[in-house]
Amino acid sequence: MTATDPALTALAQGWCALSLLHGRIEAHIERALQSHHDLSVREYSLLDVLSRQHDGVGGHLQMKQVADAVVLSQSATTRLVTRLEDRGLLSRYLCPTDRRGIYTNVTAAGLALLEEARPTNDAALREALDEAAKNPELAPLVHAVETLKAPV
Repeated sequence: MTATDPALTALAQGWCALSLLHGRIEAHIERALQSHHDLSVREYSLLDVLSRQHDGVGGHLQMKQVADAVVLSQSATTRLVTRLEDRGLLSRYLCPTDRRGIYTNVTAAGLALLEEARPTNDAALREALDEAAKNPELAPLVHAVETLKAPV
């Protein structure tokens, strides 16, 4: 394949469109969460991921799993956890079965903020997708996002 290969060009254009869609959605949600709840998209995502933990087998996430879920490096995730802990939205404690492990839980204040912010997040996502659907280059990607099924 050459640099002007139509397959590569189409692939690059598709990737650019996906990147554009992601950027527009994230920026729209960021503005809404910041202005209404003083939360960033990453903070909201972290609270959301951690709020889904449970006490059953495999119910608590290790920092690497959390980092993967919020698409950040482990060090960036640790800094984010520290910021939210300083705000009283998260707490950390030692794993009862492995004293080397540290778990992070959402506090009652964090859960309350998350529940308050969830409708804002959902509405901003819907608005961003509706706006992007007006763009013929992004409309197929919006349709793909809307028809995705949650992983089981």
